[in-house]
Amino acid sequence: MSRDFKQFPDDDNGNVLWQMQQDGDDLSVPHEIEYSIAFSSQALAEQCALFLLKEEQKISLFQDEESDRVEWIITIYVYMEPDYEDIVDLEQWFMKIAEQNSGEYDGWGCMAYIYEDDDFEEESIN
Repeated sequence: MSRDFKQFPDDDNGNVLWQMQQDGDDLSVPHEIEYSIAFSSQALAEQCALFLLKEEQKISLFQDEESDRVEWIITIYVYMEPDYEDIVDLEQWFMKIAEQNSGEYDGWGCMAYIYEDDDFEEESIN
């Protein structure tokens, strides 16, 4: 299958989505996509978390002690079809929110949904 650069532009987001499709992930099925924003302090993270909750976003907040410096991470969970334009729009919104709250947007990710044809075999009913 050749790559449709309108659906999968030649950038980080397009490359990830193209690879997901190439791996057999069904991009027409909604996924829970996780967007992350990092903060240098708990107070800044909590301020942003309250804003996101008021915007009716599903979030989690945790301290990442494994990074080189102590960071607080907000993960925003958005249930959506992994569509390039929608992902870019949300990224821009989360980047703006991060900037307004002295944080740093840290990207997105999601679980892949890959099914084998055998997973959908129908049982005959007599």
